[in-house]
Amino acid sequence: MDLRELIKKEIERYNKEFKITEKDISLTPKDVAKYIDHTILKATTTPKDIKRICKEAKDYHFFSVCVNPVYVPLAKEELKGTDVKVATVIGFPLGSNSIDVKAYETDIALNDGADEFDMVINVGMLKAEEYNYIYDEIKAVVEAAQGKTVKVIIETCYLTTEEKIAACVISKEAGAHFVKTSTGFGTGGATVEDVALMKFVVGEALKVKASGGVRSFEDAEKMIKVGAERIGASSGVKIVSGEKSNADY
Repeated sequence: MDLRELIKKEIERYNKEFKITEKDISLTPKDVAKYIDHTILKATTTPKDIKRICKEAKDYHFFSVCVNPVYVPLAKEELKGTDVKVATVIGFPLGSNSIDVKAYETDIALNDGADEFDMVINVGMLKAEEYNYIYDEIKAVVEAAQGKTVKVIIETCYLTTEEKIAACVISKEAGAHFVKTSTGFGTGGATVEDVALMKFVVGEALKVKASGGVRSFEDAEKMIKVGAERIGASSGVKIVSGEKSNADY
């Protein structure tokens, strides 16, 4: 497997064929609930906050809650007996932990009951074109997750078009299940253009998660129409209620 050659070919295909197209689908705010990872990742999050978002997730039938690793056991307990999944973050938010630490963090969260793992790549290594390193860290988390869903956060706000394509190609080769736009802690969040690009590159092999700055039903609908199959947002309740939120994530 020559990652550089695969990336080069995908960049060429992108330059020749890419265009933004929208699915011809009609959605209501309530339809969007099944796409939402109801998210709370702030440093000031308390156990009371976790209980609140778990209740909201049950009430509105969100796909999952996404919490920091320390709160996985609490979220799992709060959601017992429901079909709401527990997602957590790995190497969050900078992605600069060592590969071993990311794998160990995944292993602990798995044992605590996490169903899905949103890992942040080492953005600096990607920008340095250390593609084998990025492959190895994604592969390590995928293996530690033991078949459960791994979403690769590529932090699009820091990347060139070519780097976004590279991150998607490597994620696909390493066995991830999703590519995800953003942590919500960078300089920007999801855009229609980035979601469309990511879906173009990964095709049907992986899914795309749009996160960061998706604050309204209209925002979510736009992302879904260009290829997002999951939405990460702290504004889930407002999204499915058709309201606008000022939340950052």
